[in-house]
Amino acid sequence: MDYYKKDIKEIYKEFSTSKEGLSAKKAQENFEKYGPNELKQKKKISPWKIFFGQFTDPMVVVLIIAAIISVIIGYIEYTHNPGSSLLSHQFEAILIIVIIVVNAIIGFKQEYSAEKAIEALKKLASLKSVVLRDGKKVKIDSKDIVPGDILVLEEGEKIPADSRIISLVNLKCEEAALTGESLPVEKELKIYNKDLGVGDRKNMIFSGTIITQGKGLAVVVKTGMLTEIGKIADMIQSTEDGETPLQKKLAVLGKKLGLITLGICIAVFILGVFKGNIQDIDYVLNVFLRAVSLAVAAIPEGLPIVVTIALSLGVGRMIKRNALIRNLPSVETLGSTTVICSDKTGTLTHNQMTVKKVYVDGKTIDVNGAGYEPEGTFSDETKDMGLLLRIGLLNNDSKLVIEKKKYSVIGDPTEGALVVSAAKKGLDKEEIDKKYPRLDELPFDSTRKMMTTIHNISSKKYGYTKGAPDILLKNCDRIIIDGKVKKLDSKTRKQVMDKNLELSSEALRVLGFAYKELTAKTKKSDYEENMIFVGLQGMIDPPRSEVKDAIAKRKSASIKVIMITGDYIGTAKAIATELGIEGKAILGEELKNIDLAKEVENIGVYARVNPEDKMLIVEALQNKGHVVAMTGDGVNDAPALKKADMGISMGITGTDVAKEASDMILTDDNFASIVNAVEEGRGIFDNIMKFILYLLSSNIGEVFVVFFGMIFNSGFAISAFQLLWINVVTDGLPATALSVDPIDDDVMTRKPRKMKSGVLNRFKMWFMVSIGVIMMIGVLGIYEYSFKASAGNQVYATTMAFTTLMMFQMFNVFNCRSLVKSTFKVGIFSNMHLVKAVIFSITTHVGLLFVTKIFPAFGESIGITILSLMDWLIVSAVASTVVIVWEILKGVGIKGHNA
Repeated sequence: MDYYKKDIKEIYKEFSTSKEGLSAKKAQENFEKYGPNELKQKKKISPWKIFFGQFTDPMVVVLIIAAIISVIIGYIEYTHNPGSSLLSHQFEAILIIVIIVVNAIIGFKQEYSAEKAIEALKKLASLKSVVLRDGKKVKIDSKDIVPGDILVLEEGEKIPADSRIISLVNLKCEEAALTGESLPVEKELKIYNKDLGVGDRKNMIFSGTIITQGKGLAVVVKTGMLTEIGKIADMIQSTEDGETPLQKKLAVLGKKLGLITLGICIAVFILGVFKGNIQDIDYVLNVFLRAVSLAVAAIPEGLPIVVTIALSLGVGRMIKRNALIRNLPSVETLGSTTVICSDKTGTLTHNQMTVKKVYVDGKTIDVNGAGYEPEGTFSDETKDMGLLLRIGLLNNDSKLVIEKKKYSVIGDPTEGALVVSAAKKGLDKEEIDKKYPRLDELPFDSTRKMMTTIHNISSKKYGYTKGAPDILLKNCDRIIIDGKVKKLDSKTRKQVMDKNLELSSEALRVLGFAYKELTAKTKKSDYEENMIFVGLQGMIDPPRSEVKDAIAKRKSASIKVIMITGDYIGTAKAIATELGIEGKAILGEELKNIDLAKEVENIGVYARVNPEDKMLIVEALQNKGHVVAMTGDGVNDAPALKKADMGISMGITGTDVAKEASDMILTDDNFASIVNAVEEGRGIFDNIMKFILYLLSSNIGEVFVVFFGMIFNSGFAISAFQLLWINVVTDGLPATALSVDPIDDDVMTRKPRKMKSGVLNRFKMWFMVSIGVIMMIGVLGIYEYSFKASAGNQVYATTMAFTTLMMFQMFNVFNCRSLVKSTFKVGIFSNMHLVKAVIFSITTHVGLLFVTKIFPAFGESIGITILSLMDWLIVSAVASTVVIVWEILKGVGIKGHNA
């Protein structure tokens, strides 16, 4: 029901109540009918479910299958070697299982905390509330409030349920968390006859908002999940978390790798069986083991864990850039972002009202500075400027405070702006209040739209008044200009009103200021009659200075910025124009009258929007193929934050609800930090692509070695252990080191990656195949050479080939830093982490070979032996060809799309 359109008597009748409140009996009946006033949580996800969910990734599933096969093969080998240990035949399986478990532990992040959004919403409800029951005031638990209860409203209280106001005195509510409105909303009793957004229903108060001024009574019309906050809770729960672009791409890659691996294994097994004696069980088993070795070669076992580590390292770097990531894969989502939907208040702006212009002595004067810091200058000086600022300072109930080197305002933000503008001229609120104490006052009310305070100044009594310029001016018959009081004639009055309209058209909130000398005969009712007009002060919540540069930067990166705000359209358009946000501006109520699917690309500003509107906007953009980042700090933003591909909440001003529903929290509430995070996200994706390319190209080399080794009847038969050693132990660190490669200078001049583009394109596939061919020729060639040179020493030749394969991959890692720039131009030592990782991996391999000299039985069991310095020189010379060939190709100008 639209209770803001209904007469109070109709509401009383619907809930069987009156201005005296419900009877105890009727309250119980309504409680049984409507239930408790609390938010219900539909589902709870246990940490165990999240943990076991880590094992459903297609890449991990392939590893699990490989582990199961390894267990079976190990057992078969054990049965054919009665004197051996079962454990010795399960080494490969154990290693794969360790990889899977470690990956799951690292990947287990704070997804569960995102489901705490409803818990945070519950905290918004006040614990106790005062209501009228049987005509008497009683304090009850908020959960016991029912429709029909009459709420007793007092300043500072949190509202427990959506209610229609039935009486009020200067009632204002802080609704920023629910509607995005940056200023307290002045309430009224008017009945509306048209559809309105939540922020414009001024005869209503809403659950979870706070009374900042005044008092009143209201009849409860909605409780629990039917309140506006309840609707938001329902939207949060019904919004499913989608996969990030990287998760989607890796899932596709995992499935393809699984199918390719299965196909190759079957082909190798069939080929091997038909080339030999099919009736020889030992021969068939050996062929099967080779096929399994090929499976191990084809699967990049280290990929899931390296991706996870890379994302974790990215999270650490982003914290330094004021972005706290709550969900690991979201790091990469930033790099894919094509649209940033930003809230205005507090993100694009300071969320601190600031006086930007004053009009006094017939002059318009600009005021520099932004926010509550009392630093700034005035573009000009006039004789009566001090008087104007003093009136604004004394006629004021707010105060400026500093804590931990940060300024904030206690009280009304508009009055706070007046305190700061006076402070910029050296006027201190505390000192002025002591010097000219307040003797009396006429508080602001919605009828007069003015406030007056009385002070003793130079042994005389003065009334200082501020208020709406049009109404204030009607109560003035004189004006002070350059220290002289003159009659306020129609011409001067029009000049002032024109200036008021001019400032208002710039989206400034304008207040007028006047004074009056009082005598002993002046009645209180005459305080605001026949006053002397002094001037105007125009204020706005100004845009952050660094945001304009950030928006210009995102333009070069082909990212669209859209402003979505609960504020008024005039203010939104003014801020958007100043910041360079392009596109037309519309009101939230217009969304139902337009074809959003067609118009969404042309709109840059949405004003006076509801939570449902934000969801529609995000969905419309996603349907157009956009990757949407959505910022917000209020309760009203939570559903859209969860719906967006990347939900971004504010760390300072953000509500718990918004933070829990988001993927990333800005620790400085600054839009510029989003653009920095996008840059970091693009860099992280580039680096993920580098090590995916590295691991896959290296694995293709291994597959070619095993596959063509069988085709050409080579004696080289690399074991599953040797392949796992290369894939996990020696490849792992260099791959991880690629994840901290420096970000390319041109990363923010590229267009965002397309959602439909895969992990690999044709050029990258060609690169990987060419690397595989070079590795295959080199490894099989070195095996044949070593076998003949050693007069048929199988173990020595295998060790030479095994080590060459490892060294190929150590050289190949430098290829993968860039497929178009020379390795030397990129800089071999520009990533010292990579250099150290390669040295460590080679040293580890040397250590493995050295152990075989100390423990010959161990070397014999894994089929390798120690190598001489000359052997290492030969191996290194052959393996370096993988870099030499690609340096030649880069030198002749080979180019790769998005390489």
